[in-house]
Amino acid sequence: MIRHLWVYSKLVITRRQLLSRSVQIGGGLAMRSALAARVSQMRFGFMTYQWGIDWDVPTLIANCTKAEAYAVELRTSAHYAHGVELTLSSEDRREVRKKFADSPVQIIGVASAERFDSPDPDRLAKAIEIVKGHVKLSQNVGGHGVRVFPNDYHADVPKEKTLAQISQALNIVGKFAADYGQRIRLENHGSAGDLLSLRKIMDAVNQKNVAIKLNGESVDAPDFAQRFAAVKPFLDDTLHFHELDRRNFPYQLQSDLLVDAGWDGWWLLEASSKPPDRVQAMIEQRGMWERIVAKSLARPWHGVET
Repeated sequence: MIRHLWVYSKLVITRRQLLSRSVQIGGGLAMRSALAARVSQMRFGFMTYQWGIDWDVPTLIANCTKAEAYAVELRTSAHYAHGVELTLSSEDRREVRKKFADSPVQIIGVASAERFDSPDPDRLAKAIEIVKGHVKLSQNVGGHGVRVFPNDYHADVPKEKTLAQISQALNIVGKFAADYGQRIRLENHGSAGDLLSLRKIMDAVNQKNVAIKLNGESVDAPDFAQRFAAVKPFLDDTLHFHELDRRNFPYQLQSDLLVDAGWDGWWLLEASSKPPDRVQAMIEQRGMWERIVAKSLARPWHGVET
């Protein structure tokens, strides 16, 4: 009798183990199927900088449409042919907004040249007021934010003082921009704009609409994964990238990390080379970018056998 009970007990345990193993196998197959389907909602866009410097708004829309760059950031303060500057009249601002609204291309924002590092209080105050003007301009033409620079450390000023000044300025313009539904995009630029410095700046920023715009800076390249992790909570919905055939920044790693983070923003091409056909060059850059993203999506999942 005791022997039979012992055998029955072993049989029950064995069946449970068998059922458990079946569930584990089935769950593992389902997990592999789910994990195999990496997705990306990252998108390709354009920043006028040098390739768009002599394109008026209709030409800019036509060229971006041809290159399938469906968002554009308009660089200001440099007499660009698009004409979207602080001096633009209210009527002309409405006209620019309508032209983009009637097209497949959106204005993602405007890129000011203002920076918040100056030791001169008057210059800093002027920069803040100019950025406020750009906030209104961006809203008027249908944009969503304004790019600003940090920008540099100064030999006669302690670094921490410069960082604190930049944070304070960002809080001022960020609060102002929030009332207009705009973002403040702090670009990864200048000696005070490496990603580790930007993390320190953002730790003292209390405005939720202020974010970091990645810019492919070479100083961040050697340990980019670690620096990316430091700023990941503060990323903007746009970034700048430069000609991918330069191969001087780990854009493949950046793409991998952004895909893994579920980032769904715009990669805005900011190019300065001199190709004979800039529209064709944009199309070629888009092709390179698409291959980078495809490679990110095709990676095996670590720790999962396939």
